[in-house]
Amino acid sequence: MILETTLIVIYSISLILIFMYALAQLNLMFNYLAAQRKKDKCPKFNLNNPEEVPYVTIQLPVFNELYVMDRLLDNIALIDYPKDKLEIQVLDDSTDETVITTKAHVEKLAATGLDIKHITRTNRQGFKAGALKEGLEIAKGEFIAIFDADFLPEHDWLQKTIPYFKNDKIGVVQTRWAHINRDYSTLTKIQAFALDAHFTLEQVGRNSKGHFINFNGTAGVWRKDCIIDAGNWEGDTLTEDLDLSYRAQLKNWEFKYLEDVETPAELPVVISAARSQQFRWNKGGAENFRKMLWRVLTSKNISAKTKLHGILHLLNSTMFLNVLIVGILSIPMLYIKNEYAHLRPYFYIMSFFVMSTIIFFVCYWIMYKRSHGNTFKDFIKYIGMFFTFFSIAMGFSLHNSIAVLEGHIGKRSEFVRTPKFNISSLKDSWKGNKYLRKNISINVVFEGLLMLYFAFGMYSAFIVGDQGGDFGLFPFHLMLTIGFGFVFFKSLTSKA
Repeated sequence: MILETTLIVIYSISLILIFMYALAQLNLMFNYLAAQRKKDKCPKFNLNNPEEVPYVTIQLPVFNELYVMDRLLDNIALIDYPKDKLEIQVLDDSTDETVITTKAHVEKLAATGLDIKHITRTNRQGFKAGALKEGLEIAKGEFIAIFDADFLPEHDWLQKTIPYFKNDKIGVVQTRWAHINRDYSTLTKIQAFALDAHFTLEQVGRNSKGHFINFNGTAGVWRKDCIIDAGNWEGDTLTEDLDLSYRAQLKNWEFKYLEDVETPAELPVVISAARSQQFRWNKGGAENFRKMLWRVLTSKNISAKTKLHGILHLLNSTMFLNVLIVGILSIPMLYIKNEYAHLRPYFYIMSFFVMSTIIFFVCYWIMYKRSHGNTFKDFIKYIGMFFTFFSIAMGFSLHNSIAVLEGHIGKRSEFVRTPKFNISSLKDSWKGNKYLRKNISINVVFEGLLMLYFAFGMYSAFIVGDQGGDFGLFPFHLMLTIGFGFVFFKSLTSKA
């Protein structure tokens, strides 16, 4: 009975942590709804007055971006801002032929009168953080706008963001990501679904109540003084954006999130690229939890509620580990429940935690209906989308849990950037992309085994106990089987 008790305790702790996270999401949903009724009274620069127009530097950190480099540079050249107050830095760490083509393209744009420079380094020390830091040393701007290679800001983007810096307490203005290839595939749809939740419920829900949010690595603007005051860019985590964001807010800098300003970008269309991105984000989140937990807990500048939201924010990626634990242990729990009759009341009580899924369902519906519609047909589509998203998110739980564990134990790894494809329509193809990894990770084998394991869980529903089976966990095991099956087969077949 010792083994069974140990499994029950671990299972219960993971369920409780997931429920706490769900309650935090519910609180953010209420914050989000309240924020929709508020009017923005933030003071703004009048950019029609030349004396109020600040100097801006746009930084473009790039690395081997053969397929999107021309698109990026041509788009940035269209930014509508006084040329005598605008500088563009192309921070190029590339190691392939794009160094030459990018240099030529930059020189062509510079010949038109644009203040644009091609800046290279002899090493990639600090990766993206290192490139941004070196560029900052020579940047002319009071404010630093940052765009990754796959982002395409509208021509009036600076006019919509820079005015908010009239409030000298604001250190960052962050905009919402939009998706130019949302409907390309099931994979892009579920990525867009997850990111939409982050850029609505979470960013607005936290920011509207003064809780910590994060600069998302791109599509935002920093006050240069804020970066310096917070300790500058550091490359000791894989999510340097989250790291600097927390250090800045711990120094009492305020962040301004603009939900209504969209910055279009391209989503990864191949699962190997999505894996790279997910691994970096989730490991970086765990690394920042290690780095920032004590600073948040001991800060005298922030409220207890902001500390709680901050800790749960830093633990976001760790939820994948809890989901994986609950999933794996749910099958032994099914047998334990039907083997030990005296434990059944415990399991009835624990079934309360299905509320976590209901909370997520409600929260994501609030987000979904705002951009997709509120009709009955829209709701039916949402149910399908939520089921698909939840299943595939759970299918990524092994991959992401490994990233989280590496982050928590302090295992260092190289910054692996997400391959870009220059895909904006269903007609575009990703095949032949030279940056895609050709090898298949050993983790894929374990994902295939987990697919079979959860299929066994579905079978178990029919045979356990003496009352004709137990189907309480059948939907959960069905979603896990579908999720791991999707990740497994896509990882085998989506090769360049």
